[in-house]
Amino acid sequence: MACFVISVVEAVAVSVAAKVIEKKEKKKDEVRLRNGVEEKETKTKIPFSRKLKWLDRMLWGGSALLAFEHVWHGEIVPYFPFLTAASNAEDAAEMLREMATVGVAMSVLVTAVWLGIVGVVSIMEKRASKEEKPAPASGDAKEV
Repeated sequence: MACFVISVVEAVAVSVAAKVIEKKEKKKDEVRLRNGVEEKETKTKIPFSRKLKWLDRMLWGGSALLAFEHVWHGEIVPYFPFLTAASNAEDAAEMLREMATVGVAMSVLVTAVWLGIVGVVSIMEKRASKEEKPAPASGDAKEV
C-alpha cells in the first residue's frame, strides 16, 4: 500500500549525500588545479558522487513506478489522507507492516544491486589504471 515510501525516504537521503559529496569533490579538484597537480587517476576513476547518483536514480525511478502502480489500483487518492489505508486503524497497521517488510526489502535489494554495479565498475577502473601505467623498459634497470 505504501511500500514505495521507504524507497522515497532513502532516495531523499542519497540525494542529499550525493550533493554534499559532490561539493567536497569539487573543492578538492580546485585545490589540485591551483597547486598545478594533475593526476591521471581522475581520468580512469569515476567520482563517488556520480556513483551515488546512480543509486539515487534507481531509487527515484523505482519509487515513481511503484507510486504510479498504487495510484492505478486506487490505493493513493488526491485527497486527505492520500493513502486509503490510513483511513482506519486496522488498515494503517497493515500498511505499516507492509512498509517495514516489503518496502525495506525492496530498498535493500536496490542498494545491493547498486553495490554490485559499483563493485564491477571498481574492478574495471583498477584494470584501466594498470593498463595506463607504462611498463619499465629493459634498458632502464639500475646497475648495483
